[in-house]
Amino acid sequence: MLLSKYSDQLQRILSNSLKDTKATKYEIVSTTTPEKLFDVLFFLKNSTYSQFTLLTDITAYDRPECPERFTLVYNLLSVKYNTRLFLSLSVDELGSVPSVTSLYPSSNWMEREVWDLFGIFFSDHPDLRRILTDYGFEGHPLRKDFPLTGYVEVLYDTNKKKVAYESVELAQEYRDFRFSSP
Repeated sequence: MLLSKYSDQLQRILSNSLKDTKATKYEIVSTTTPEKLFDVLFFLKNSTYSQFTLLTDITAYDRPECPERFTLVYNLLSVKYNTRLFLSLSVDELGSVPSVTSLYPSSNWMEREVWDLFGIFFSDHPDLRRILTDYGFEGHPLRKDFPLTGYVEVLYDTNKKKVAYESVELAQEYRDFRFSSP
């Protein structure tokens, strides 16, 4: 009950920046836009009534059928009020999201992970480069249009005595395609 009242108050205070703020049993879920993200997070961190001082995670998911393909979710924690807030926003494939590393230093690696795996660009990030894949890696492996086998395979070449990258070859010779059998 108290969490529901707080989420209503939060929606009233940030009515220009938040939409669809709801309280579930244990947390608050809200939506914003990339343009308003930094202002909303600044308020949530520094306001006496919220104090969401910990950014515990930034994650994303891919919906290729939607015009704004990616949804980012910021997981915030207020230790003082023992409350979680999930702030989400949608961005298209060519859009960018402002970096919040100046506000939450822990977001540095999280934003790099999202960039590496989904290809979502964070403007004004101090060091936006790959963190989980090789530097020469092509594509973003958590996008739904990324092939399951990838584009290259890694193997050890005994003649050259080093790791080699080769294009993926899928052998079809042992497959038996019988269309009469389900």
